[in-house]
Amino acid sequence: MPHHKTALRLAAPVAVLALALTACGGGDDADADAKGSSSPEASASPSQAASGGDLATGESATGKVAEDPGEVTYEVVAQKVDVGTEAEAARAVADAADAKGKVLATAHVKYTHESGPALTDGSSVHDGTTVFADGQRGVVLIGASEDAAGCEDPYDVDSWKQGESHVFCETYVIPAGATSVEVHWEEEDGEPFVWKFPQK
Repeated sequence: MPHHKTALRLAAPVAVLALALTACGGGDDADADAKGSSSPEASASPSQAASGGDLATGESATGKVAEDPGEVTYEVVAQKVDVGTEAEAARAVADAADAKGKVLATAHVKYTHESGPALTDGSSVHDGTTVFADGQRGVVLIGASEDAAGCEDPYDVDSWKQGESHVFCETYVIPAGATSVEVHWEEEDGEPFVWKFPQK
């Protein structure tokens, strides 16, 4: 699957990014194109949750992902969400009219390889991540996260061993003025873990 997403990412123009055709509030499938790198942890020793549900800031989830060499267990924690301005959104999309009344929300999510085989050809762990605003799913912005500070491109990670962590980011277009932004992550066919980030 990473190869399919790479094709989507490479098809996006360098200066002008395209909005994916994902209806707001539609489905729980993960069609995120994440990029990430290291960034500070929200908590020095976060607790873990082992089934879907709401999590506190800094609390991590544990889930399994079917990777190419075999099933890998990951610890996942949404660290923060950076919310931009309408002007930034208008510059980022192909048609500025698509960004009217919208802002970009970039979620920083840390994934730690807990157990399972070492990866040698990318990971699909970030495919389970989506961003919601006031209970409605945002629209993924393909290719935007690769330039965000502290975000690593998952397609550049071709070796990932047990104990290693990476921060991948997801950028979504959400309504301006949302009072709550949520980061969802779920295992395939699992219930989502939800981190809420209240907005001012």
